[in-house]
Amino acid sequence: MTFRKYLVLAGVTFFGSVGDSLLAHGMKQVGSISPSHLSTAVFAVLNPWVAVGILFLLGFFASYLSALSWADLTYVLPATSLGYVIVTLIAKFGLHEQVSSMRWLGILLITAGVGFVTRGPELTPPKEDATQIAPESVSTVVER
Repeated sequence: MTFRKYLVLAGVTFFGSVGDSLLAHGMKQVGSISPSHLSTAVFAVLNPWVAVGILFLLGFFASYLSALSWADLTYVLPATSLGYVIVTLIAKFGLHEQVSSMRWLGILLITAGVGFVTRGPELTPPKEDATQIAPESVSTVVER
């Protein structure tokens, strides 16, 4: 995998983690939003933390689309799940959330899983379908 592809995966991880954290911080300031009063969700976007969080999540989405254009979903999603670790660290030390030992254990398992997934190929070759006939074999049959 090229350095550029590593950079795209890092972008997915960074933009997603920071964007989610900024949204969480902003929404704590905005307060609860009820599904029956969705107009408050529109006003939540005016909170600067929410607005910047949305911009970071747009960066996440652009990076994610790029990664999916050259790698399998089953590679990209686990490879970028390091973002869960980063989000938890930001939540613990930046947002001062309580993180239980079970959550830390889950983060450890995620980190171990990322190691397994990144050892495999980023894109698996498509299986050849036995029902598809190569164009040159069709012309050979017609000529006979």
